[in-house]
Amino acid sequence: MVNVPSLHGSDPETKRQEIKAYFQYCFKKYESLFRLICDENAYFVKADPLRHPVIFYYGHTATFFINKLNLAKIISTRIDPHLESIFAVGVDEMSWDDLNEKHYEWPTLAQTQVYRDRVYALVTDLIDTLPIQLPITWESPWWVILMGIEHENIHLETSSVLIRQLPLKMLQPDPFWAPCLAYSGKAPQNSLLDVPAGYVEAGKRHDDLYYGWDNEYGRHKADIPSFKASEYLVSNAEYLTFMEENGYGNDLFWDTEGKAWREYEGALKPRFWVKKEGEYYLRTLTEEIPLPPDWPVEVNCLEAEAFCRWKSKKEGKRIVLPTEDEYLRLREHTGYHPEHSQANLCLSQGASSTPVDRYRQGDFYDIAGNVWQWTRTPIYPYEGFGVHPVYDDFTVPTYDGKHNLIKGGSWISCGNLADPKSRYAFRKHFYQHAGFRYVESDYEEKNMSNAYTNDTVIAQYCHFGWGENRFGVANYPETCAKLALEYMGDRPKQRAFDVGCAIGRSSFELAREFDEVIGVDFSARFIQEAQRLKESGVLRYTTPVEGELEDFHEVRLNKFGLEHASKKVNFWQADACNLKPIFTDFDLIFAGNLIDRLYDPRKFIESTAERIRQGGLLVLTSPYTWQEGSTPKEKWIGGYKRDGENVTTLQGLEEILGKDFRLVDTRDVPFVIQETARKHQHTVAQMSVWEKL
Repeated sequence: MVNVPSLHGSDPETKRQEIKAYFQYCFKKYESLFRLICDENAYFVKADPLRHPVIFYYGHTATFFINKLNLAKIISTRIDPHLESIFAVGVDEMSWDDLNEKHYEWPTLAQTQVYRDRVYALVTDLIDTLPIQLPITWESPWWVILMGIEHENIHLETSSVLIRQLPLKMLQPDPFWAPCLAYSGKAPQNSLLDVPAGYVEAGKRHDDLYYGWDNEYGRHKADIPSFKASEYLVSNAEYLTFMEENGYGNDLFWDTEGKAWREYEGALKPRFWVKKEGEYYLRTLTEEIPLPPDWPVEVNCLEAEAFCRWKSKKEGKRIVLPTEDEYLRLREHTGYHPEHSQANLCLSQGASSTPVDRYRQGDFYDIAGNVWQWTRTPIYPYEGFGVHPVYDDFTVPTYDGKHNLIKGGSWISCGNLADPKSRYAFRKHFYQHAGFRYVESDYEEKNMSNAYTNDTVIAQYCHFGWGENRFGVANYPETCAKLALEYMGDRPKQRAFDVGCAIGRSSFELAREFDEVIGVDFSARFIQEAQRLKESGVLRYTTPVEGELEDFHEVRLNKFGLEHASKKVNFWQADACNLKPIFTDFDLIFAGNLIDRLYDPRKFIESTAERIRQGGLLVLTSPYTWQEGSTPKEKWIGGYKRDGENVTTLQGLEEILGKDFRLVDTRDVPFVIQETARKHQHTVAQMSVWEKL
């Protein structure tokens, strides 16, 4: 076992070696999990219908290192752009995720392993040579390396859940991944114990000793009234009673979402339970064992909530899942601390759960470890939350009221996942190695989610896309879309591709006439807002007026006459410089104010020819504001001197596009960006229109 390196220290070279050992250990441990697979065909099986095949997860964690190191400008070249595109995104089954497998030609296991070996060598060499200063901060390039390691720790856990769902004949046992076979044959009687009222504080400081994800930072305080909590996690035996009393068949115990999931799945039992000859068995990683009655049950949040409703009716009490605040209060009450409390974490007891009465922590058991514990709290940002610029879509897409927090860690939780300050959240139907404890409580958390988007950057783009005209300058994305439609004339309008779509105004406008519009943006935060607008028809945001004063804005698609057009628009997250091959056969590609913000604009521009049908149009707009902070100078398309002569961006575009396109027209298009009520940026972009030969 290799210890998690702290961010602090007095000897940089010692810290370098600590991080190297941690990287290599975690990287190889991840690979060892996949060696449980003895049939290569298993890599191309979708163990869960809502997830990618297993091969994706084997390649994904390696490509994450390269994609993030490139984005942070720590490295300047890729290993395999194709693999780094198809293995890039697919963690959460969001509506814009690509889960249509007919679009993918997955690499072989051998090709993926060669790629992983090259990434291992590159990161190892980088660790050996990268200058290091202590402490390691959010801005340090070493933070990105730790990000990659902890990201792989997350997928160690999520991939093990998928492997538990593969056919046993495709797997083989391994001593390192063997389950703990300790169980007594009976479960302890669960009971509710008092937790006194108390005050909780949560949120990491940026000088914390250990790496954290963005959602862990900030400040949160709350006074928690007294409540009662179950002494143990709910065991298999306790949950079996719920099942035997028609728990899955009684609609009274299931809310609307739960009933829809139960009917869709045909669920009659927890996913990892197997019924054979009238007896229940538990599926571990590579075998089926008689159901241990004293191990914690593993269920999704919908099942845990149904159990609590059954328990409430049975006992005449308000039995619910704990809130995050109540979990924090319970942990503080028990005095749990990872340095002096034993727990079933980080594979310390084998690759499985252990009895619910093995690890006593204060008056309770398994405050941390064994299985994750569902809460009834949808994840929300602490006060002072901010996104890391290298991974702006780690948490923000889950701030949708649909992802509930899990706490405490499981038997396989390593690194940050085992940190008491960690915060992970999943959709309620999602399966992890997760169970629950219940509480008797009347406490309700305050509504932490703001119906109005107040993230400064997001709100500014919302207003740019949907706000009122100022100083006589028409709305920019609407104007660009109208002009693009005019240039299309009587050309076919089947498919349009809006690259750098931001909050989606231009995509919706193009859908007035196109049969299908695909909008993509690098920022998951932008895509989240655009998707929310598509689904609900409403977008709310705030803009600064002066100082602490704000204006509140509401956008409704029906007021723009776009409610019908929205049905023809789909939004995806994507990197314009490394687009998937499925983005093809377009009649129009529009890239508004994009090229001078890309890290490799030539790569994007060169890729457009193969994505546009003959006679189709490429429409580019840009103010040509070339800055090295966005684009390395050697990648600029124009705005520089060559052999003593000026090279404009339009000339650069002609050099790149000339063999596949003819220039149809250029024109200026002004726009205004509002910073505050009295401060605006007035800019003029050039639109260039190109016809595919």
